Amino acid sequence: MKKTVHIILTLTFIGAVAGGLLAMVNNWASPRIAANKKAETERAIFLVQPEGKTYEPVNDAGFEAYKVFDAKKNFIGYSLAYEGNGFQGNIRLMVGLTKDMNRITSLEILEQSETPGLGSRVAEAPYKVQYKNLVTTPTITWVKGVKPSKPNQIQAITGATISSKSVVAIVNAGIKKLRDFEKKEGNI
Repeated sequence: MKKTVHIILTLTFIGAVAGGLLAMVNNWASPRIAANKKAETERAIFLVQPEGKTYEPVNDAGFEAYKVFDAKKNFIGYSLAYEGNGFQGNIRLMVGLTKDMNRITSLEILEQSETPGLGSRVAEAPYKVQYKNLVTTPTITWVKGVKPSKPNQIQAITGATISSKSVVAIVNAGIKKLRDFEKKEGNI
């Protein structure tokens, strides 16, 4: 009985110390993680809008979007950060849109945890380049095993169709939300 109490007290002490240390590390790391995420987002804003020099957030949208301006302060389009489910976890991306939201300027994958060598290829150039100047109306679609024949189609990655379809779904959902919000605000 005495030995059992000793083991319980020892394990409780170890658990409390480990929990306290984890809390301290979390408090130390959280601001750094948030700062790095913000810096990555700011970098991506200008990657998807290469002509952009400044930006301002789209306020009260309920999601992360930015209006991007050129050097002369002319509105050139949107940078939209959006996320959704992939095959193995969330995919967070940044998509650049023209000011009328009818074309994509570029796409960047900010975070993904897809299968290495397969689904992770959505973050690589051959797949991402397909989104440059892609028409967004009516919605983006995908094809498998053949070249895209319409201005709003991309070719899914062989062996990673679910990841490819997920990116298309995330982009379409984000664009729809941004369009709906801007219509409600009377901006389009």
